[in-house]
Amino acid sequence: MPDKNAAIELLKLAGCSDNVINHCKVVSDCAREMAEKIYHNGYAVDIELVQIGALLHDVGRSRTHDIRHGVEGVILAKDFGLDDKIAGIIRTHIGAGITPEDTVSLGLPPDRYIPLTLEEKIVAHADNLVEDETRVSIFEKVEILRKKGREEHIIEKIIHLNNEIENMID
Repeated sequence: MPDKNAAIELLKLAGCSDNVINHCKVVSDCAREMAEKIYHNGYAVDIELVQIGALLHDVGRSRTHDIRHGVEGVILAKDFGLDDKIAGIIRTHIGAGITPEDTVSLGLPPDRYIPLTLEEKIVAHADNLVEDETRVSIFEKVEILRKKGREEHIIEKIIHLNNEIENMID
């Protein structure tokens, strides 16, 4: 697994913009803080995997900024020889995951896009709480999503993920 500096270099090598890299750094810091609190509350969590996976979660934005950036990120992760666990974080970080039904309607290749591991869930949640380079509360995130016209079932999944992670932190 690459260390923090090597992960940032991979983002640069992939061609990510400074804005994407800075976003990934903020998400990584947020995710690491969550993972440390969860670990100290007695849960088994790989803090290093969370930190590095969060740094690399948007590597696919070097190729596209649409919903396919997760798929493109997995391709890059494999090209870079990264661990399957990191690829899993990249694939499942969008919102609170993408259902198999939505996968078909979005034209994504068949795969698992729902975060299942604790590390995947932490990174997805941290990404939800960072807009560009600014941390936001879950309440602010919900308001942002509603203004963007996101479907209520998507917002509900994000709130559910928030509650699941927050219950492990408190």
